[in-house]
Amino acid sequence: METKQHEITRRLLELNDDLRKRNEQLQTALESRIVIEQAKGILAARHNLDVDGAFDVLRRGARSHGTKLHDLAARVVADRTTPPEVERYLAEANGHPAPAPAS
Repeated sequence: METKQHEITRRLLELNDDLRKRNEQLQTALESRIVIEQAKGILAARHNLDVDGAFDVLRRGARSHGTKLHDLAARVVADRTTPPEVERYLAEANGHPAPAPAS
């Protein structure tokens, strides 16, 4: 009987640990999403874009520079100036061709 109780206790502790880890992952994902949504709003307001256009510019800037979307979004939120990774795609978002990349 004692062995069965230990087994149940061990399993409950494992499940609790799994749930704690999952909770941490979800919290991190939520915090990341909040920063991305803030950056979309900032870019939309700064550059007269709709939120979908702002997200596209942010996503393209991150991809083209090998940057995590969250990291670039955090820079948009933290700074009053728009990062150059994003600036490159703003003209295109407003219907103008994007400038050639710097050599």
